[in-house]
Amino acid sequence: MTEWLATHLLLMPKLASSTGERVDALIVWVHLLMIALFVGWVAYFLYAVWRFNQKRSPKADYEGVKNHVSNYIELIVAGVEAVLLLGVAIPIWADAVDHFPDAKNATVIYVMGQQYAWNVRYAGPDGVFGRQDMKYVSDGNVFGVDPNDPAGKDDIQLLNDIHVPVNKPVIVYVSSKDVIHSFKISAMRVCQDAIPGLRIPLWFIPTQVGRYQINCAQLCGFGHSAMTQGMVTVVSQADYDKWIQSKSPAPVSTSGHSIFE
Repeated sequence: MTEWLATHLLLMPKLASSTGERVDALIVWVHLLMIALFVGWVAYFLYAVWRFNQKRSPKADYEGVKNHVSNYIELIVAGVEAVLLLGVAIPIWADAVDHFPDAKNATVIYVMGQQYAWNVRYAGPDGVFGRQDMKYVSDGNVFGVDPNDPAGKDDIQLLNDIHVPVNKPVIVYVSSKDVIHSFKISAMRVCQDAIPGLRIPLWFIPTQVGRYQINCAQLCGFGHSAMTQGMVTVVSQADYDKWIQSKSPAPVSTSGHSIFE
């Protein structure tokens, strides 16, 4: 039922991950509560306009309301909100943390937000990321990859382009080069702030082959809208393996020239 309400009532984007079903359920329940509150308060407003108009109440009532109906309604609303928080939202978060996938069985990706694009890094055919150090960070080396580390020679660096295999956990480590961004893939129901100096993980399991847009959910400057150019492409494992092999290692520069120029 919640799936139908999410797509037909709330017009949410197509769900393309198995980990997003409970998120959809939470969003639906929160919206149903908001709809109920909206209808209730509009009904009360119309009643108040009718009940307390000047013709029906020519004299002011200095005693006011003597019952506690409004208090009971507030307690009910607070109780429903507590149920949604403690019974739905927190368990979703706890489950995501407790069942974080093993990196050995997942596709691991580093994402670095910048004004106004998403830098993407893969470990390359050897499956091992090269060392990183802040002293190597430059316009041409946004991840700070150590150019002297052999493990990083085949690392793949791309711009606004993420490929992942279907039905396999994906771990994304999100950070930022400059200001606070927010890495959001609506179809996967994931969203994580990209904060300079921090590498924050998120994960999801894609279930539908296709292309899905990446958004920046945090206003990050005049070119904020340009960060919708990023795309996540979900393909079969065989096609993903071919794609990885087709990408030549990205050159790592310390001269300050961008590898994307």
